[in-house]
Amino acid sequence: MLNNVSISFVKAKSNYIDLKMSQTIAEKEAEIIEDFDMFEEWDEKYQYIIDMGKSLESLPESEKKEENLVRGCQSRVWLTAAFENGIVTYKADSDAIITKGLVAILVNVLSGNTPEAITEASLQFVDKIGIREHLSPTRANGLNAMIKKMKAYALGLRDLK
Repeated sequence: MLNNVSISFVKAKSNYIDLKMSQTIAEKEAEIIEDFDMFEEWDEKYQYIIDMGKSLESLPESEKKEENLVRGCQSRVWLTAAFENGIVTYKADSDAIITKGLVAILVNVLSGNTPEAITEASLQFVDKIGIREHLSPTRANGLNAMIKKMKAYALGLRDLK
């Protein structure tokens, strides 16, 4: 039953992607924290992460190339960034379900913001939801690598203005 509730919740959340593009990073972080607070057990939280990954649109094979790989991840994670009208939009994919869920959360939080907002974001939600302490050291390093690459993209795009 939890799985169906979680999947329905994620599907409902994914329908609001355009709305999320107008939210600030802090608003998106608060929403993620609230989402995680709904679940009592970590099995439920992991299922939510997996469901978030399932809701992430896969990258086309043409984008799954060496230069888009995130270094430092145990799994293969591809990340791209687009810059239009002063706003950064990320796309990502992974070959591992938990990792794909983690990158989906980061994409949802950071996409739709200016490069400055992204580079200055503290992303405190990561610690507030307790995810780091529930990941293996290699997955935690991968999460840090994803954040670092997303901020590096934003920094590079900021300098293009």
